[in-house]
Amino acid sequence: MPTTLTSPGTRGRTPAPAPARPPRAPAATWVIPLILGAVTVLGLWWIDVRPAAIAAGFEDITRLLGRMFPATTGPVPELAALVVETLQIAIAGTGIAALVSIPLAAGAANTFTGPRWVQWLCRTLIVVSRAVPSLVFAIIFVRIFGLGPAAGALAIAFHSVGMIGKMMTDVFEEISASPREAVNATGANRFQVFVATTFTQALPQMTSFVLYRLDINIRASSVLGLVGAGGIGVALQRSIGSLDYPRAAGIIAVIIVLLLVLELISNLVQRAVSEHAGDTQHSMAFPPGKELSTPGWSAPRVGRSAGLLAGVVLFLLSLSALSISPDRLARGWENAVAMLTGFVPPVFTAEIALGLFESLVMAFTATTFGVLIGLVIAVFSTEHLVRVPVLGWALRGVIVVVRGVPDIVYAIVFVAALGLGPFAGFLALAISCTALASKFFTDALQNIDPGPIRALEAVGAGRLQAFVAGAWPQFVPSFIGNSLFTADLALRESAVLGIVGAGGIGFLLHESVTSIDYQTTAGILIGLIVVVVAVEQMARWARRKVI
Repeated sequence: MPTTLTSPGTRGRTPAPAPARPPRAPAATWVIPLILGAVTVLGLWWIDVRPAAIAAGFEDITRLLGRMFPATTGPVPELAALVVETLQIAIAGTGIAALVSIPLAAGAANTFTGPRWVQWLCRTLIVVSRAVPSLVFAIIFVRIFGLGPAAGALAIAFHSVGMIGKMMTDVFEEISASPREAVNATGANRFQVFVATTFTQALPQMTSFVLYRLDINIRASSVLGLVGAGGIGVALQRSIGSLDYPRAAGIIAVIIVLLLVLELISNLVQRAVSEHAGDTQHSMAFPPGKELSTPGWSAPRVGRSAGLLAGVVLFLLSLSALSISPDRLARGWENAVAMLTGFVPPVFTAEIALGLFESLVMAFTATTFGVLIGLVIAVFSTEHLVRVPVLGWALRGVIVVVRGVPDIVYAIVFVAALGLGPFAGFLALAISCTALASKFFTDALQNIDPGPIRALEAVGAGRLQAFVAGAWPQFVPSFIGNSLFTADLALRESAVLGIVGAGGIGFLLHESVTSIDYQTTAGILIGLIVVVVAVEQMARWARRKVI
């Protein structure tokens, strides 16, 4: 039997274990940037993005901005009425979507115990409505119900059902099953179990989601007038159509101020709703009263109840302002039936495929630029990376203002300065993606553990070395996840920029609806849904692999 030779100094000792191999990074961490880089190179060639073109473009934009000043607003009462109409569209649409989303989310959740076909139907409706942008719905509803805020509110509602329904479904699935099983054991029916357990537990998060969506919908409703769906966008469309650039600049400024004020109010309300628990207690809608069986009335509960009542009244007033009469509903139903029957059979042409491809290329190329520039802005905005508070606050303020301008407004300005084509759409999306990515990245970098950064700096590492070795490994999952989310949103927006001539599938969609070519409309909608859902599924797979 062979023996193992050992040296006298090692005799009787246990052999040292082999060093463990460092864990491998998921393949998605390098596959995703590689794919995005390849698409970006293709997009730069397709869109013809060249330094000379960008320099010439900025010269044209500077001349256009010079023609916009001094800005004017025109008749103030008319503009004020359109601002109120914009708010009514957003509030009515969000309220309708919230009411419809509750049963849809309950049916789509994994906790649903009813028939499988009901669950499948609810999930399909949520996916389809989420994939179609609100401006696309507005084009369709203007054709069905005619010009005015009713079409805008329904467009907001249909798109928001998918967004709110998706978030509510996730909340319903994450709730503990113990209360549901306990109430179910008492003999309660399915509806009673849902109201007593799932709905009550999810109410604070649902309220926060609806408020967040209202903030987004106010931004969306401000431009629905571009396709005749009411709101302040109507005045913007008229001003640009008549080449009244000073008034267009004034209206854009009003939109920015309105959105910034509403964003501040929305943030304050969301904090009041979602952060009313103390450090040692759970968030609760009904704090205990003098007796444990009797809910008490505390000051926060009185305030939330008054806010809820005010929200209901505001929603009802907004609904009544839409002027949806029975006659109008009957005519709208006839138009909707005619449109739906005209969808069959859908037509999918090479021109549609080219438009979808152009929207994809615009979205992903703009995402790459937005992510890279947004990362730089986020690093300089984060206090424990670059310790210049004034610079950080200044950059955040600029990003808030930039985010306040809807994408399609940027597209309108660039089309007016540079002419029709995807180059204007790319610039609009790149600005939007930069603002969005920098916001996401700043929040993520603020939440990383600064301990490794401080430890590296203590041993003499430079700022760049501390960031690469201390911050970047913690930040990679958030970086990839937020980049994919930015690309997803950019794709949805790129699908509508063609409405104002900024490239992509939007122009064909608008033309097919206005020319009553509903078979082509159906083909475009089906192609758009397939592309958006496919990109969303790829992003979900990537997040699961990386995060």
